[in-house]
Amino acid sequence: MSSYEPLYIDYLIYFNRDQDYFECHEVLEELWLERNRDPLYKGLLQIAVGLYHYRNRNLRGGRMMLQSSLELLESYPDIILGIHLGELKADVRSIVNELQDHDPETLEYRDLSILIEDQELIEQMQNRSLELKPNVPQRRSPTRGRIYEEKMKALQQTELHEHDENANHHANN
Repeated sequence: MSSYEPLYIDYLIYFNRDQDYFECHEVLEELWLERNRDPLYKGLLQIAVGLYHYRNRNLRGGRMMLQSSLELLESYPDIILGIHLGELKADVRSIVNELQDHDPETLEYRDLSILIEDQELIEQMQNRSLELKPNVPQRRSPTRGRIYEEKMKALQQTELHEHDENANHHANN
C-alpha cells in the first residue's frame, strides 16, 4: 500500500521529469481540494504556478506567486512528504531575489528540481513514471474542473450549431 498520494506522485514526476508546471498545478490542485485546502499542498502548487509564469516571461506574476509560496511553506520542516523542502525553499527564494533585483531583459529562466529524500517515494515515482506519459506539447489551459467543462460545453454547442447550419445549407441547395 502506497503511503504517498497518487496525485502527489504525479506532481513530482511532472515537476522533476518534465518541468511541466502547468500539469503540476492541475494535479496538485485536485489533491489540495481533496485535502481541505492544506497549506502545504497550496505552497507546492504555487511554486509550480510561479515557475509557469516565470517561464512565460510573466515575471511579476511569477515573483508574486513564488513569494506567496515561501510565506505558506515557511513553517514546515526541511524534510517533509519525502522531499527536501528546505532546499526547494532556498531555490525558490533565490529566484524571487533574482526577479526582484535583475533587469528582466537579461534574466535567464531556469527550471528547478525537487530533491526526493525517501527511497519508497523514489521507487513509487519510478514505477508511476512508466505509466505517466509526458504531455507533448505541454498544455497551456485546463483540462479538468468547472472552467474546462464550461469551455467544452460551449465548444460542443458551437460545433452543433455549425453542423446544423451546414445541414440546412446542403438541404437548401
